[in-house]
Amino acid sequence: MFLILEHEPVEGPGIFLPQVVESGISYRRISLFSGQPIPETKDLNGVLIMGGPMNVYEESAYPFLAKEDRFIKYCMRTAVPVLGICLGAQLIAKAAGSTVYKAPHKEIGWYEVRLTEEGQRDPLLAECPSTFSVFQFHEDTFDIPTGAVHIIEAPTCPHQGFRIGTTVYGLQFHVEATAEMIAEWIADQEVNEREIRQQTAHNMNSCQQIGKNFFKNFLDHCRR
Repeated sequence: MFLILEHEPVEGPGIFLPQVVESGISYRRISLFSGQPIPETKDLNGVLIMGGPMNVYEESAYPFLAKEDRFIKYCMRTAVPVLGICLGAQLIAKAAGSTVYKAPHKEIGWYEVRLTEEGQRDPLLAECPSTFSVFQFHEDTFDIPTGAVHIIEAPTCPHQGFRIGTTVYGLQFHVEATAEMIAEWIADQEVNEREIRQQTAHNMNSCQQIGKNFFKNFLDHCRR
């Protein structure tokens, strides 16, 4: 069973969902925001943790975050492959004992990131260029967990991606998003929508290809 944990209706798996379907792995989408519980199962192939508008330290307002934290720790103890996107990466960092806190500034839009030396050697990033543009939408950041490998960085917000062991990954940015998802996300934000739409048209194909390659490699881990 492959689980997709969702915190917000508009922050679903995007382009990753067709890949899960095509993989043949049985899957379930869990709507944590509507009170749907994480199923108790030991037959886990992998977990995809999506983004969301809440912060990891808002457990009193969002009680499911505490349950999710315990579930992530269980997955790490039992070597279940886990991929966290944006909030998902922050939740993994917190579960691994790291600190999540406000970034120097909120990032909404397209930003360039680059692979670290360790990232260039990471098997899931084998087809990835050394630098590439991704869509960001976050106000928090995190320290790389102790023992984790820092695989992706950026000048403005250094901690963009990490790996714990061989099967747990956290990405601060969005490579799962469609143009329609991005348009919905920025609609009520104080940003230059026209500029972001133009950048989306320019960057989307390459960003999605990077996301598809990375997620294909992650799903290969889930089949083992």
